[in-house]
Amino acid sequence: MDMENAGSLGNGHDHFPDQVTSATAVVDARGNVTGWSASAQRLLGYRYEDVVGRPAARLLGSDADAMGVYSAVIEGRSGTTLLRHRDGHHMEAELQAYASLDREGNAQWLIMATPTQQSRPYQEPRSYKGEATTEEAFAQCHLPLMIYDTDLRALRGSAGAALELGLTEEQIRGRRVTDILPPHICSTVEEGMRRVFETGEPEEFQVHGRPRHGARERFWAVTASPLRNPAGQVRHVQLIAIDVTEQHRARERLVLLNDVSTQVGSTLDVTRTAQEMADVAVGRLADFISVDLLDSLFRGVEPRPSATGSVALRRAAQGSVLPGIPEAVIQPGEVDYYPESSPPARCLATGRASLHRTLDEAVESWQVADPERARKVRDFGMHSIMVIPLRARGITLGVAVLVRHRRRDSFDEDDLLLAEEIAARAAVAVDNARRFTRERTTALALQRSLLPQRLAAQEAAEVAYRYIPARSRAGLGGDWFDVIPLSGARVALVVGDVVGHGLRASATMGRLRTAVRTLADVDLPPEELLVHLDDLVTHLRAEEDTASDPELEIVTDLIATCLYLVYDPVSRRCTAAGAGHPPPAVVTPDGKAEFIDLPAGPPLGVGGLPFEAIEWEVPRGSRLVLYTDGLVEVPEHDLGRGMALLRRRLGRPARSLEATCDDLVRSLLPAQPSDDVAVLIARTRALDAGQVATWDLPSDPAAVADARDKVSRRLEEWGLNEVVFTAELVVSELVTNAIRYGTPPVQLRLIRDAVLICEVSDGSSTAPHMRRARMFDEGGRGLLLVAQFAERWGTRHRAGGKSIWAEIGLQDERS
Repeated sequence: MDMENAGSLGNGHDHFPDQVTSATAVVDARGNVTGWSASAQRLLGYRYEDVVGRPAARLLGSDADAMGVYSAVIEGRSGTTLLRHRDGHHMEAELQAYASLDREGNAQWLIMATPTQQSRPYQEPRSYKGEATTEEAFAQCHLPLMIYDTDLRALRGSAGAALELGLTEEQIRGRRVTDILPPHICSTVEEGMRRVFETGEPEEFQVHGRPRHGARERFWAVTASPLRNPAGQVRHVQLIAIDVTEQHRARERLVLLNDVSTQVGSTLDVTRTAQEMADVAVGRLADFISVDLLDSLFRGVEPRPSATGSVALRRAAQGSVLPGIPEAVIQPGEVDYYPESSPPARCLATGRASLHRTLDEAVESWQVADPERARKVRDFGMHSIMVIPLRARGITLGVAVLVRHRRRDSFDEDDLLLAEEIAARAAVAVDNARRFTRERTTALALQRSLLPQRLAAQEAAEVAYRYIPARSRAGLGGDWFDVIPLSGARVALVVGDVVGHGLRASATMGRLRTAVRTLADVDLPPEELLVHLDDLVTHLRAEEDTASDPELEIVTDLIATCLYLVYDPVSRRCTAAGAGHPPPAVVTPDGKAEFIDLPAGPPLGVGGLPFEAIEWEVPRGSRLVLYTDGLVEVPEHDLGRGMALLRRRLGRPARSLEATCDDLVRSLLPAQPSDDVAVLIARTRALDAGQVATWDLPSDPAAVADARDKVSRRLEEWGLNEVVFTAELVVSELVTNAIRYGTPPVQLRLIRDAVLICEVSDGSSTAPHMRRARMFDEGGRGLLLVAQFAERWGTRHRAGGKSIWAEIGLQDERS
């Protein structure tokens, strides 16, 4: 039976109540409403489409007996119960049911509802009574304002609520939040309203979502307040929703910019800095981002404007909300070529940001020129693009491209301004990294040019070394090392460290290394050499104090440390002195590693304090380990702990000196050392007694001939016949000088090493020197002859006198 038949029933049967005041509806066997008359709409306020197909129980009041009365009516008995009006109020009505069959023969009932005599017409709650202006103010309020009853159904809705929800107030009334808004919003709102009914206290919370289909996602600050009757009972809840989307986005922008300031530029590496920018922006501003930089930046060179044509940029970083970054057409480190008319090329040329849709002419022409990129645009549904220049100090360093494909909202002008701010801050960090790269490259080149390019040939020890430059913001340090051949087959091992970093430290290191070599050639004892070096550092600091420009760099005191060690393979003894430097380690052939108890001494540059040397015997085949503090003093542990670890590593068996160096660097240093490290390891060799010949000579000119004879016989025994004449000549001149100008005792020593070393010692401390002899002079040509026939010669002062030495090459003999 449809509602037209229901209406005719009322007109054709006298026993039906007067339908002017009655409402009729048809209910099927499942309890769902299948028919709804106009009188029912007038009585209860529900429209046909709001009721048909839904359970009839929704029309009953909240009284616990209402369902029982309804069931009795269906069974054929009339009854009185409460019905729910759409605006939420209840009214009492008498129900009667008349059974019938629908067109398919299924059972149905015609329900007639007649308001009782005592049921008064619906009156607005006292909370809503007032002057007409009050009602108009509520109805026309532009803020979303809703009134809900204890069943959480809407009683009223303002014009603002109707506008945001896309419904009329009539459509809002009687509905719960779950009938209108998405589930994740509904649970928050309804839980808040329940708490207000329970506690009587206002609730504030925030929700976000789309209030209606097709609307943009919004953020709302919702306040749920209790509405009380004169007795103080909470009968209704008022909801006010304020759109805080712009405030929320502004807060998000500030947080994002703050994260850029704190997270971008944490290192002074160009690639890492660009990746930090991509990591911060992706997912929060864009779904995909690429950062491309001019190739010269990776070498620390300031970029220059490119010529016209396509632009080549190297991919520095990229990021995506999708795992694996499938949107990218190239990988970091590879070069991408942008056509001259493409937005990135124009951005690089003009230095101005641009906002695009993928349907823009500029983007479409770019896709035509780059099919692979066009396929990515189609496959991922990219719809909005921003192209942002990375500019710092008036120079465009590269381009960042930000894309949206997962978010439905396109970029807007606010997003463009935000992206420009992010790019500007990141560009400064990138340029700082570039400038650091340039300075570090320059300092490293300078430092490497000042360090030994190859170690000098010598036979006293087998040597291996490592130099590891610092990888910190402070830049390179001033560590250095050297191996210096000395007279008498000895060798000097040196390590030093200039306090500080950067070009100044590298330049000072070069000056100190040169000074050490010069002083070593003079054959000064270690402690005296350090005194002269200390004076030099003091003078250098005085020069810098008067010439430095405080605006160019921060000038600190010029301080350096140094360890100078001399090893003699004839006596197998070491002599060493230190200036504020860590002590050397000695590893004996049986694998026992110990640090030498060497007086630390003051650092170079303190001035006015003495240095002390110690001497000890070294077994043949021992390893001498010299190092700078960067090897043992790292952020992970202190100096004492580092030295203990070093001794433990040195005690391990090693195949070679090179392997030992690699093991120390690998086991003791972090991946990015904060300080320079220099390591020098020497395995000592010893000269057999058969390689050394020593004679004490009387202070008598007749002893010269005897000395020549002794030398001749010993060289024949050694098989060095080819150098007998040269050696006799050199020895003759040296012995003659010692007898004529020196004081007893006089001693002659021959050392057979890589060269033949002739030494003559006497008790005088006066050093000889060459002079130009006149035509008829009988003397004055001795040292000139020595200088002509020897590869090297010189004077070495010692306790109780001096030694004059000369080296004669054995290349011809060995060939």
